Amino acid sequence: MAAVLNPSFTASSTQESPHIQRLIAKLGLEPHVEGGFFKETDRAPDTIPSPFPDENSSTSDLAPKRPGFEPNVRNTSTTIFYLLTPNGPQGGFHRNKARTVHTLHQGRGRYVLIHADEDGKQKRVETFVVGHDVAKGEKLQWIVEGGKYKASYLLPDEEGGAESQGGLLISETVVPGFEFCDHDFLSSRGLKELLGEEQAGKLSWLLSPFGQK
Repeated sequence: MAAVLNPSFTASSTQESPHIQRLIAKLGLEPHVEGGFFKETDRAPDTIPSPFPDENSSTSDLAPKRPGFEPNVRNTSTTIFYLLTPNGPQGGFHRNKARTVHTLHQGRGRYVLIHADEDGKQKRVETFVVGHDVAKGEKLQWIVEGGKYKASYLLPDEEGGAESQGGLLISETVVPGFEFCDHDFLSSRGLKELLGEEQAGKLSWLLSPFGQK
């Protein structure tokens, strides 16, 4: 990671703008534990045996279970809308065992990945901007393989511009389908173990409050 990352937003406790409120209502979005808002829009009806052994029974036991959940089975895919807003501008570090395909609909943001699944004592950090300026290297679509921690935050609609008021709206397709028992948050201790004390200090503001201490 070439530069120290800092938030380019100021989280607000005021009510979301009328535009954001209409978007949330029209898409039927709800608050997400990672930050922002979401709505599951598809869960493939076909299933496969789960490729993920129950490696952490304590985490699996504590994770919320949706109705009809079968621990040894996964839907072949699930898809959600995910929205970051000026009042919910950040998604904290988390990972999934499955791969996730992301597609941009509107807005601009930055993703930060920690490649926790790769060899090496100190793990690689990757960061990139998602947006519509493809000529400047912004991504319209990106894939995060299973086992990598990711965080995201809202950026201005253009470089040097004002803070985005329209939010960052994407779709995420998880393959095989999402289940909470395949998901975990990064803790402060875990961040230090992955990156070392100094670099962890620079990224600690991207931790989710739901990470285990």
